[in-house]
Amino acid sequence: MTDEARPETTLHFRHALLPGGWAGQVRIGIADGRIVTLAEGVEAEADDARHAVGLPGMPNLHSHAFQRGMAGLAEVRGPGGDSFWTWRDIMYRFVDRIDPDGLRAIAALAYVEMLESGFTRVGEFHYLHRAPGGDAYADPAEMTRAIVAAAADTGIALTHLPVFYAHAGFGGTPPNPGQRRFVHDLDGFARLLDAARAAAADLPDAIVGVAPHSLRAVTEDELGALAGLAGGSPIHIHIAEQVKEVEDCLAWSGQRPVEWLLGHAAVDPRWCLVHATHMTEAETRALAASGAVAGLCPVTEANLGDGLFPAEAFLAAGGRFGVGSDSNVLIDMSEELRWFEYGQRLFARGRNILAPGAGRSTGQALFDGALTGGAQALGVAAGLAVGHAADMVSLDIRHPSLGGRSGAALIDSFLFAAGRGAIDCVWRRGAEVVRGGRHVARDRIAADYRRALEPLVA
Repeated sequence: MTDEARPETTLHFRHALLPGGWAGQVRIGIADGRIVTLAEGVEAEADDARHAVGLPGMPNLHSHAFQRGMAGLAEVRGPGGDSFWTWRDIMYRFVDRIDPDGLRAIAALAYVEMLESGFTRVGEFHYLHRAPGGDAYADPAEMTRAIVAAAADTGIALTHLPVFYAHAGFGGTPPNPGQRRFVHDLDGFARLLDAARAAAADLPDAIVGVAPHSLRAVTEDELGALAGLAGGSPIHIHIAEQVKEVEDCLAWSGQRPVEWLLGHAAVDPRWCLVHATHMTEAETRALAASGAVAGLCPVTEANLGDGLFPAEAFLAAGGRFGVGSDSNVLIDMSEELRWFEYGQRLFARGRNILAPGAGRSTGQALFDGALTGGAQALGVAAGLAVGHAADMVSLDIRHPSLGGRSGAALIDSFLFAAGRGAIDCVWRRGAEVVRGGRHVARDRIAADYRRALEPLVA
């Protein structure tokens, strides 16, 4: 072993999920935040930290961190039928009060809760760029710096996705007053992107991509320019979340949103299409064939009444998916995966819909698929392997729902029975950021959050 590969910390797991499947007696050596040694079938040594079950940390491919502050505030029925669009009006009113300090405090609590539930990297789809009145900050990345500070404070890995938002509707409709904190032209966005890359430069393993907000918010020419600005970095876009969005796109172009995007942009594995809820069979097959990732947010999609993604057909066509916490109304990795399957069960009136075949584990398929697709969408490598970031999660085998389980049965029981209550420790770059199910700085960060929220909800 060379000096460069000598571990600074060694963890030993009785059971661990590796890229090739479950393994026993796994010893993982960590140095400079990365896995430098990994051995299977070996006993623990005297100085090893010993744990029962080790999993790779899960990517959270889609978050709007500031919306954690309004969780639960849109659950009162209005005078007419409530929908995504009435929820959006409430969000616009809430967002108008947030300053950089408030954003940092809200994002930090969201990131604490992500880490406590097993998410170790977040894709922050960030469109809150301007000051409350709509003026530009002197530093175009002022609000990005708040996100970076929250990631640094909590330890979560960050794939930052500055959002380009220029229009209120298809065909270049001018933005409305509620969107004044989001909007840019291409030149201004290019300056923002440069500033965001500089702001994130000192954050370990940070990646900065590009996010055209939606086909409502960009023109075709702007979309092409944004793909060029991204280079080889991730490109994320909201698409086909709502039936009204599909109807408006048809009225504008004669095509459905996913159909239009695949026909007018070079969609490839860099891309993540967030939601993609309302697709025809042809769109579903075409999205799968593109190699792009479908970014699914089942808890938020249920909360907003979006509809159900055509998962069975998409997976049968070889499609890739990941999960995200989106509006952060409830942050829980196991809940996102559980409700991905449960939504399909309710629709099909059957069970184990997303298991890949007879005798196969539903939970294992969900976990493996979300890990691989989420990592692709966020621009990183997936799983516990030498050279990868030491981002991992341990489960408490003493949890009643995990007793006597091994292999895929551990994942099934974790996702469908125990939930986040079974999570013991979480490591990010080998640093233990969650211990006994609680983030090591939870009390301080929660207190900061409470102080920041008071003027926002008064």
